[in-house]
Amino acid sequence: MVDELLVASLGEVPYEDAVAMQQRIRAARQAGTVPDVLLLLEHPPIYTKGRRTAHTDLPMGEEWYRTQGVEVYESDRGGSVTYHGPGQLVGYPIMRVHDVALTGRRISTLTLGEGPDVVLLHGLGSAKTSFFDTAAALRREGYRVHAIDLPGFGSSTGRATAPYSAGWFADTVVDWMDALGIDRAHVVGNSLGGRVALEVGLRAPERVGALVVLCPAVAFVKRGLEHVVRALRPELGMLPHRIARPVVARQLSAMFADADALDPSVKDIAIDEFQHTYSSAGARLAFLRAARNIYLDEPFGDDGFYPRLATLEPDALFVWGTHDPLIPASFGRHVHQWLPSAEQVVLEGCGHVPQIEQPEATTALILGHLRRGDARSPGAAVGLAA
Repeated sequence: MVDELLVASLGEVPYEDAVAMQQRIRAARQAGTVPDVLLLLEHPPIYTKGRRTAHTDLPMGEEWYRTQGVEVYESDRGGSVTYHGPGQLVGYPIMRVHDVALTGRRISTLTLGEGPDVVLLHGLGSAKTSFFDTAAALRREGYRVHAIDLPGFGSSTGRATAPYSAGWFADTVVDWMDALGIDRAHVVGNSLGGRVALEVGLRAPERVGALVVLCPAVAFVKRGLEHVVRALRPELGMLPHRIARPVVARQLSAMFADADALDPSVKDIAIDEFQHTYSSAGARLAFLRAARNIYLDEPFGDDGFYPRLATLEPDALFVWGTHDPLIPASFGRHVHQWLPSAEQVVLEGCGHVPQIEQPEATTALILGHLRRGDARSPGAAVGLAA
C-alpha cells in the first residue's frame, strides 16, 4: 500500500518526447515494475491544442507560430490552447491510486511515502488532485501522505441517501482510517475539507495529531438567504443538466487572487475534472447537498459550530487568504473569540486555494505545524494501530 515516489528532474525535454516517456512509464507503473514517478521538466516553446481548441485561439495560424520557433501540438487532453516554454517548470505525476472499500462508499486514495501519517482533504467541487503537489512535498519531508477523494467527489463513490454533511464526511474519514489500520494522523483540509478536518478533530480527537485548515468552510454568521436555501431541494440536481465550460472557468478564476499567474494546463485540468464529475447525477447530488449544508451550518446555539469549536482539542493552524471571495480572512476573529489557542496566519495576495496559489508558503506553514505537533506529542505516535 505504501508506494515509493521517484522524482526525476530532466531539464528541457521536447513535448512529444515527454508524452512518449509518460506513456512508457504509465505502462510500467500499471505493471508494477516501477514506483510512482513525478517528472519535473521544461519544454521548448510550444502551444498544445486541447479538444476544445478553436481556430481563433491561434489567430495567426499554426504555420506562422512555427516560423517564429514555436511548435504546435494537437493533444488528446481537454481544454483549449496551453503554452509551455523555457523557464516554466512542469510536473507530470504518474501515480497508482488505490480504492478503500467502506460500507456504501468507495474512497479513492493516493498514498505516498513512509513515516507519520498525514491525511489531505480537498474542497467542494474539487478532488485529491488539488493536493498532489503538497503530498509530494510532505512525502519528501518524511511523512506518509494520503490524498483522498471525499465520497461523491472525484473518483470516490457515495450513495443517494447520504446527508453529505460535515459530520458524515468526518465519520467516513475515521472509517477510512480504521480500514487502513491508521490509529492516529495529522489532518490537513481546504475549504469543505477544512471543515471536515475540524469535525474529525471534534468527534475523534484521539485520532488526530495536528490540524491544518486552509480557508476552512466555517459557519456563516450572517445567512440572509437561509430560508431560500432551506427550501431548495438538492435532489432536483439529479435531473440531467450541465454547467457550461465558460461558467466553470469564471468561477474557478474567481477563487484565486491572480488567476492569470496559474499554469493554464492546471486550470484546464481542474475544469475538465469538475465537468466530468458533475456529469454524474450522484456527484451532482453530493455537490449540492454539501454546498447546502455548508451554508446552513448553525453558527451558535447548543450544537452550533462556534461553541463546539471552543472544545477542539488537537492543536490547529488556520490559514486564510486576503483575497478569498468565499471565506474572507475576517472569519478569523470568530475563530479567535471561540478558540483563542489556535494559531492563525493570513497569506497576502492569496485566494481560496492556498496550496495551489502559494504552494511554497503553504507547504512551509503545514510542515512547520506538523513538526511542532510531532515535537509536542513524541509519545503519541502518529501512524499504524498496534
